[in-house]
Amino acid sequence: MKKFTNRLIDETSPYLLQHAHNPVNWYSWGEEALQLAKTEDKPILVSIGYSACHWCHVMEKESFEDVATAEIMNKHFINIKIDREERPDLDNIYMDAVQAMTGSGGWPLNVFLTPDAKPFYGGTYFPPQKAFNRPSWKEVLISISQAYKEKRHEIDAQSENLTEHMMKSNRFGFQKIAEDEIFTREKYDEVFKNVIKVADKDWGGFGKAPKFPQTFTIDYLLRYYHTTKNNEALDQALLSLDKMIEGGIYDQIGGGFARYSTDTEWLAPHFEKMLYDNALLISILSDAYRLTKNVRYQEVINETMEFIRRELFDKNEKGFYAALDADSEGVEGKFYVWSIEEIVNILGANAPLYCAFYDISQEGNWEHQNILHVKKSLEKFAAENNISIEDLKNKLSEWNKKLLQERNKRIKPALDDKIILGWNALMNTACSKAYSATGDEAYKTLAIENMDFLLSKFAAKQPDEFHHTWKNGQAKFPAFLDDYAFLIEALIGLHEITADRKWLYTAKAINEYVIKNFSEEETGFFFYTPSDQKDIIVRKKEVHDGAVPSGNSVMAQNLWKLSLLFANKKWSQRCLDMVSSLGPAITKYPTSFGKWACLLLEVVNGTNEIAIVGNNWASFLKNILQEYLPNSIIMASENDFEDFSSLMNKQVFGKTSIYLCRNNTCQSPVFSSRELMLLINKAQ
Repeated sequence: MKKFTNRLIDETSPYLLQHAHNPVNWYSWGEEALQLAKTEDKPILVSIGYSACHWCHVMEKESFEDVATAEIMNKHFINIKIDREERPDLDNIYMDAVQAMTGSGGWPLNVFLTPDAKPFYGGTYFPPQKAFNRPSWKEVLISISQAYKEKRHEIDAQSENLTEHMMKSNRFGFQKIAEDEIFTREKYDEVFKNVIKVADKDWGGFGKAPKFPQTFTIDYLLRYYHTTKNNEALDQALLSLDKMIEGGIYDQIGGGFARYSTDTEWLAPHFEKMLYDNALLISILSDAYRLTKNVRYQEVINETMEFIRRELFDKNEKGFYAALDADSEGVEGKFYVWSIEEIVNILGANAPLYCAFYDISQEGNWEHQNILHVKKSLEKFAAENNISIEDLKNKLSEWNKKLLQERNKRIKPALDDKIILGWNALMNTACSKAYSATGDEAYKTLAIENMDFLLSKFAAKQPDEFHHTWKNGQAKFPAFLDDYAFLIEALIGLHEITADRKWLYTAKAINEYVIKNFSEEETGFFFYTPSDQKDIIVRKKEVHDGAVPSGNSVMAQNLWKLSLLFANKKWSQRCLDMVSSLGPAITKYPTSFGKWACLLLEVVNGTNEIAIVGNNWASFLKNILQEYLPNSIIMASENDFEDFSSLMNKQVFGKTSIYLCRNNTCQSPVFSSRELMLLINKAQ
């Protein structure tokens, strides 16, 4: 029996359930807690985190499990726990507030609100005793409680000023810049130059540690190379992928990527594994493989897909789980690191070669333990050790299987098994991309099964309306802009690999729902939350591409593609307006606007509209998908494309034909993927 149990015991979120037996009288966000704060005239403490967050666990153990601390919290505050992955809207609002107050943010996020939910003070992690130039958590609680009683007018004024600041900072997008000033070759060249300025030429990636994958920036470099044949762009993109694959951020034994690296060399990751990171990396690796045919990229696609199916997949429902924790047995990374003695015990006489390849030593390379990473290429290591590349590859694969088998006996990191619509949509796109690149039919099947699950189990009351999360048979919370944007993107991608037009019609219908319920009419941008949501103090607009792309950048891309497919000029113009109003920011700060930059480049250079017509369309489609074709939409049919303007009325010859259309003009048909690529390259 647990000594304490609070209201969070009725939640489904693994993160909230972790706090269900704290002595703190936690509430979830909702009318009960918000009304109680008004009735009792108490400040609200909102504490936000997520299940894979290391410092969230630390603060829980130090403070939220401490009875004396809990007594202070329960006496003076209405305490609300939020899973940021369930309520990213609230996290966005209160993270903005804390960043405005302190200049920094992170998780756990602890913010104090007035009874009407307006923030007036906050921070991230607070230690149990004063340390790190931070006051102790108890000191913060007592001082806030006293100030609320003795200086209420100052607190109310601070909360009003902060809320007004957030509302003002959300008023962007009114600036209209002439399209001919934004959509130019000079502008996308400027994007490239500004990316290269912050690129790490030695270790790949962009900026300094901590280093995140930044897949959208890599995507831009691949597209820029495809358009300009600038080798510097290609080299930096591939260097970034290669160094991540060789580093500790990639799980050399079990596949899959950790969230970010704490150092420049990608050696020491923050060990949590998130679904969205792996989805985005599979997608960009699929593009890199199609462009270069580098076999290692195909291997990593397969290894990461295998990790996801093994660790983050509900085999019954066909949904993907959210994340794996960074910690096991209360220690960050313990599940993933090795001592040299463990390797010797498992591999025996083969251990020296294995240890040499993965940099395993007696003293260790991280906190007296070893994170497996690759210091020399397979080719170079094989030559130095007088072994064939193929033989070395086979041996490493065999030994990794042995270590994985042994590692699986350890206590595993906790699994966050909620299923998030937007992250599943990103993974669905990754499945489609992996199928396109590798031709593995299992990936296409997975994409179809997952989409069927999403469209049925996340559906809400209104047509084309969805929920945000699903767990234990229960869908919860209204879906946010990201959910819808990523879902539309996945539907377009699923149509591309299947040629089943039902996915496009569904994408069109959901797109119309988003326009109706999320639009800011004055600017053309989209709010993060639907128009009927009432429990937030600000309707925010998100445009920065961060760990995941912004809903607005993906919606702009969706509008562009769907406008071409359904001949809707209103949608294409809205896309152009969105990109042009952000144009100066996109060119000046491209690593924060990577998805936007890709769209800018596509608009300038035009979109390839590819139509495959004839009996043998399926094999032709599979061949064409294996080509690197950014800035394209692809349709395939045995005969005609009703409802799809520029692709209608294509003549069907005695053999399957491929049409290339650009800017409302179609060229004469060709009859092989090779001829199509010659046409596309000629048109650039």
